[in-house]
Amino acid sequence: MARRSKSNQQLDLPVERFEEASLSEEARRRYLNYALSVITSRALPDVRDGLKPVQRRILYTMLNELHLRHDARYRKSAAIVGDVMGKFHPHGDTAIYDALVRLAQDFTMRVPLVDGRGNFGSPDGDAAAAMRYTEAKLRKLAEQLMEELSQRTVAFRPNYDGTRFEPVVLPARFPNLLVNGCQGIAVGMATSIPPHNLGEVIDACVAMIDRPEISLKQVMRHIRAPDFPTGGELVSTRQEIEDVYTTGQGSLKLRGQWTVEDRGRVNPNIVVTSIPYSVERRTVVEKIAEIILARKLPVLLDVRDESTDDCRIVCEIKKGADPQLVAAYLYRHTPLATNVQVNLTCLVPTNRSDVAAPQRLDLLRILRAFLDFRMEVVTRRLDFQLEKLRERIHILEGFAAIFDALDETIRIIRRSEGKKDAAAKLMKRFDLDETQIDAILELRLYKLARLEILLISDELDKKRVEARGIERLLASSKERWRLIRAELHELKEAHPDPRRTRVTGHTDEPEFVAEDFIVEEDAMVVLTQQGWIKRQQRVKDVGTTRVREGDSVYEVEAGSTKACVALFSSHGACFVTRIIDIPATTGYGVPVQTLFKMTDGEHIVAMMGFDPRFFEIPPPSERAEIPEEPHAVAVTRGGMAMRFSLRAHRDPSTRAGRKYTRPAKGDEVLFVSPCDEEDNIACATEQGRALICPVSEISLLSGAGKGVKLIRLQKGDRVVGSAVLEDDQSMLVVENANAKKFEISTRRYGVVSRAGKGFQLFKRGKLERVVWGEPTLPGFPAPE
Repeated sequence: MARRSKSNQQLDLPVERFEEASLSEEARRRYLNYALSVITSRALPDVRDGLKPVQRRILYTMLNELHLRHDARYRKSAAIVGDVMGKFHPHGDTAIYDALVRLAQDFTMRVPLVDGRGNFGSPDGDAAAAMRYTEAKLRKLAEQLMEELSQRTVAFRPNYDGTRFEPVVLPARFPNLLVNGCQGIAVGMATSIPPHNLGEVIDACVAMIDRPEISLKQVMRHIRAPDFPTGGELVSTRQEIEDVYTTGQGSLKLRGQWTVEDRGRVNPNIVVTSIPYSVERRTVVEKIAEIILARKLPVLLDVRDESTDDCRIVCEIKKGADPQLVAAYLYRHTPLATNVQVNLTCLVPTNRSDVAAPQRLDLLRILRAFLDFRMEVVTRRLDFQLEKLRERIHILEGFAAIFDALDETIRIIRRSEGKKDAAAKLMKRFDLDETQIDAILELRLYKLARLEILLISDELDKKRVEARGIERLLASSKERWRLIRAELHELKEAHPDPRRTRVTGHTDEPEFVAEDFIVEEDAMVVLTQQGWIKRQQRVKDVGTTRVREGDSVYEVEAGSTKACVALFSSHGACFVTRIIDIPATTGYGVPVQTLFKMTDGEHIVAMMGFDPRFFEIPPPSERAEIPEEPHAVAVTRGGMAMRFSLRAHRDPSTRAGRKYTRPAKGDEVLFVSPCDEEDNIACATEQGRALICPVSEISLLSGAGKGVKLIRLQKGDRVVGSAVLEDDQSMLVVENANAKKFEISTRRYGVVSRAGKGFQLFKRGKLERVVWGEPTLPGFPAPE
């Protein structure tokens, strides 16, 4: 039997199973569904209980399914994860366990909700042990988020397979969103809510209950700023903190705390006692160690981590060193100081109880949303309690009715033919309903004793008093707010929580200045032809300086270790670094590419030292209309030239450097040198043509540009060398393939205008290299 082809199989399918659709519309619809799912069901917390869905499901499972209250026995984390994944959250065990670990970490959560036993990670960045090794149960405060679940206070919805119901939100007794904060990344939005102090947040809620029209400044008398579990210092000003709370977004400056240990004759210690939130302690120690190994801070001698439960990072410094300056350097160059991003985005309930929408709120709206939710929960709880009280009162009233005619009741029951007959006769005789009669018939005989009858009568009186109290609460929103206020105050008293993060605002401490830590001494910077660079204390003879095989010294600059040196690249970038930051060695040195970010084919064509003793560069003026002196001139292989101010390059640059020119595609810079307005510039081309023109004819650029034409090149020709001629004695000396030298000077050839063809040095052959012509270097004689 022949097999049917794939096309025939497709033709056999019923037509109604196919539907035309636009690919773009389908992609848009499905991506939107995915984005909404991530936003509402995974990444963002609810403003009411401050929990993401996975966190809410973990806590609900631990309480409702596994009964892991704070006074219960610990249970394996694997069992908890399995129950959560199988019943409520089918998204993988790793995600669930990571969320469980976070809920148990006291250095992540301001108020941990899970009590973990075993390795749940550390501030050093160590990961938690596998879930089969750890155990967990709820903490007492976590039960305050779920205590009222059984009183119909919140809505429930079916789980993912419809076999169970889960709460849409937990009836939280305290503003968990602000207390523990939250971090999350959704599609097109994110949230970053810092933790706060429990007592301060409750005080703010109480103040809002007392004064509904309270302002943000008045609320900030209670909530001064975030309070991180790892402590630290907030150095943001009050206005900066207020702006963050007003707009719902911004950045706060947080840094670690330190103290000084004076050890007498021994070197003193700087002890770091706290680190910024979410910064790994191990990372801080590693960064400080890198500074010590690179000798970037000579007064810093050693670092060691002596932390146990408390943070203690010990930094040994030289005796007589200023600890504040050392701390300023560490704040600048290590994660000991960081910016905490704040984004108060969360899910806010809509008209539908099971749907919430993302919004960025300010501090007042977050507190108001919690209090409104708390009022709703308390009202529902009171309704539930009143309903249960009325049901009990109804039954107790039935008991009271028959106790007055107890003998008659017993006689009716004994003469009845069964429960149904007895119920009908009692209902007819005492005018009671089925619920009351069922309770009477189920009553045990010992309850008919005189003492028990008195207890039931007392219970009835108490229940009626309780019911009238609840009815009074439900009739007055003011009384309910008073009840909420009392419950919040009781929660604060039961869980005292001193503040950990110190708010300092503006500090008068000295700012970091790199020169303060540099030991000033003379040094020489050596740059080789192949792009290797090093720092040496002295260079007696350039010819004997140690370089790699086939390499040679290109330039040498002298200067103080506090001075800067500028390296000009062939692609028009200027890299400026302090001489102290260049590795000191008597070996080959390091490639320039390890110090700076350079592109493929880019190399260094010139080096200038900015030591004030040899070449002083004033700071740039703010109101200068034209680029100020001193100037430098650059020449490209394509015959272009440009002048620019060196003032823009006097300070250290980033690894990417600063642009001083932008050569055309296929062109590159071959010469850079300082110049004066009275100088002349000479250049020579590969085909033996040369030109000397005044430097003043070359345009002075205020920004990185392509420059102007210096010499007009013939097809296939290019510039091979250039030099600044300061006087009649200066010259550019070039050499051809036959080692014949040609001296180019103003005495011999004179000065012409730029952009000409120049004069012919010879008719046959090509120039290969420049012999000399560059300016003399500090401390070194000119070539003979």
